Amino acid sequence: MANRYIMTAFGKDRTGIVADVTRLLYENDCNLENTTMSMLADEFTLSLLFSSSLANIEELLTRECRRLELDKGISAFVRPLLQPQNQVQDSYKTCTLHIEGLDQAGIVYKTSQFLADHQLSIIQLDSAASASPQSGATIYNMTIYIQVPENLPFDQLEEDLSTVADELNVDITMER
Repeated sequence: MANRYIMTAFGKDRTGIVADVTRLLYENDCNLENTTMSMLADEFTLSLLFSSSLANIEELLTRECRRLELDKGISAFVRPLLQPQNQVQDSYKTCTLHIEGLDQAGIVYKTSQFLADHQLSIIQLDSAASASPQSGATIYNMTIYIQVPENLPFDQLEEDLSTVADELNVDITMER
């Protein structure tokens, strides 16, 4: 039976960085299942979900990751995933939050803390700061995909989110 793992890696962006990282998995008979890759400043980041039936794959890849850092300047880490537990799942709906406002410290923290306090799971979060074409002020945009229990009253959630929006002086909209 194959076990599943997550590898995270990052390094100065350059041609071939994806090939350097994925070569480790390919040469060690790993099956790449899902990836997220993106630029953050001048660093390229990779998050990789993969599986392997080799008993010592974590040890092998840990050595390979150290070599990757020494030879290529890419930091990489591997962590095994636990086998999923058979849990009864509540019925969820995926909703999207859009947050926009003047860039300031605390937007991600206060929004994610609100979600945690309300037992809402973040599936994906994407954000970027960019200059406003009109004023040149830095505008922060964030999109968060969340799981919302079907039985949660959406009107109350939207009302509670407006409190966060007011505190941060940002616009928050929710798509159901």
